[in-house]
Parts: sequence; structure tokens; C-alpha cells
Amino acid sequence: MNIHVEKLKSVLKEIKHFYREMYYVPYRQTMQREIQRRDDMFKLLVMSEMLGLPNPASFYTLELMPFMLEDFHKWHTRMGMEKSPLEGFRCC
Repeated sequence: MNIHVEKLKSVLKEIKHFYREMYYVPYRQTMQREIQRRDDMFKLLVMSEMLGLPNPASFYTLELMPFMLEDFHKWHTRMGMEKSPLEGFRCC
């Protein structure tokens, strides 16, 4: 009896795997492209930081600072820091 239950579980697991793969197949290439794009952007920012080039995203994200201020305060208090860990970014 126990052998039949294990075999049934194995078959159900294979069916679940099959349906999951059938669902993700059309999107796999799109997801892979998005992951590659994010990795490329991260590598570009890290490499430019290593070479001493200014971050090009900082100019475009400057207008988001007021919106990020509240979230940043919640984050650093949740991390156990009473005051902002960044010198030029005062929120408290």
C-alpha cells in the first residue's frame, strides 16, 4: 500500500512539473532577457563606480528624493540605526 502512495505522489509531482513548465515556456525568453538587462545595468554602474565616473542615474533620480525620504527613514529605523547612515542624506 505504501509503495502505491509513493508512486502516486511521484506521478503527481511529475504532472505538476509538466504543467508548470508548460506555463513558463512562452515567458522564459522574456524573463531571461529582463534578467540580462538588469545584470548589465548593475555591471555598468559598478564598473563606472570603480573607474571614478559619476553615476548617471543620480541626476535623473534627484527628483525622487522627497518620495524616498519617508521610505528611507522607515528602512534605517527598521535596521536598528537611530540616525541616517548617509552623511548627505538627513531625514531625522
